Amino acid sequence: MPNPNIKLPNATGVLVLSDGAVFWGYGCGAEGIREGGICFNTAMTGYQEILTDPGYAGQMITFTFPYIGNTGVNEEDMKSAAPAAKGLVLREKPTSPSNWRATDSFNNWLIKNGITGIYGIDTRELTVRIRDRKVTNAVIAYSSKGEFDIEKLKQQCNSKK
Repeated sequence: MPNPNIKLPNATGVLVLSDGAVFWGYGCGAEGIREGGICFNTAMTGYQEILTDPGYAGQMITFTFPYIGNTGVNEEDMKSAAPAAKGLVLREKPTSPSNWRATDSFNNWLIKNGITGIYGIDTRELTVRIRDRKVTNAVIAYSSKGEFDIEKLKQQCNSKK
């Protein structure tokens, strides 16, 4: 993986952590800026259930499993009426659904539910940073234009420390 502090060519997403680290990647889901607590989840399945679990309310979830999206989404896998998480961090671009239960793609579901994500991140490095440095807050920004005010995002990230 490239150095996280160096902007990637054509980057459309950025993750800013409360310890000042900046991770560049590519946006997915809904465009915008989301701020909240950051955590990680090591599950290999159940991404829709995780994002709709009220226990993750207001969180940015780092998924350590690299391939998210292959089962798509459906109404039966919701843990609550609406997603609880604000954002997500992925290693790879969300995959296309290939499950007979899928009623929509994961990325379309993210857009419909206003969840902002970023992919192209070394989620192993990020997980270690969250665990070891006790990083607690993050901002995820996604802009198709790739224009970001990093200093403003850092201020926003640290405004609720």
